[in-house]
Amino acid sequence: DVTEIEEKEAQAKQEEQIIKEQELSNLLHEKRYLKALGLAISLDRPHTVLSVVKAILKEPDGRKHLEENIVRLRKDQKEAVLAFLVTWNTNSRNCHEAQAVMETLLKHEAPDNLLQFSGIKSAVESLLPYT
Repeated sequence: DVTEIEEKEAQAKQEEQIIKEQELSNLLHEKRYLKALGLAISLDRPHTVLSVVKAILKEPDGRKHLEENIVRLRKDQKEAVLAFLVTWNTNSRNCHEAQAVMETLLKHEAPDNLLQFSGIKSAVESLLPYT
């Protein structure tokens, strides 16, 4: 019977999730936005990533700080943020944050690099009607 083993694995995953949530909360409180962005992306939490972006933009010189943080993300993280911002852009409450992130990506990524992103074609098609 593997039920007990599966229950322990599920409990371990749940405990790990709680620890990561607490770590994310601490990072936001300490204004360590790059690590918070990375952790939220790794947890696949678009709303949390949006919250981090909003927190960055509320800072003095928020746009500059947003650029600094987005530029330092890995390619796979940028791809995830691009996928998230497509959804954010469809909501008028979040479109400004989506546009700020998209502007940063367009300014700091070469067109050839952007074309290498997975899902770029569908992202552009989805962004055009709302942008």
